[in-house]
Amino acid sequence: MVEYSPLDDVFTALGDPTRRAILTRLRRSPATVGEVAEPFDVSLNAISKHVKVLERAGLVSRDRV
Repeated sequence: MVEYSPLDDVFTALGDPTRRAILTRLRRSPATVGEVAEPFDVSLNAISKHVKVLERAGLVSRDRV
């Protein structure tokens, strides 16, 4: 039986090029989901889901304003 590892979430998050690009953007400075979404040709909802995956993996944190 294969056991779940917290690293599974990290590797899953980093396996997507859009999420890697989001991390690159957020390295520069904090941003709203709308600001993160600007350069991508996907919906705000899709970017929000990507950010949730990154958050679940412990790679980003989210503050509500």
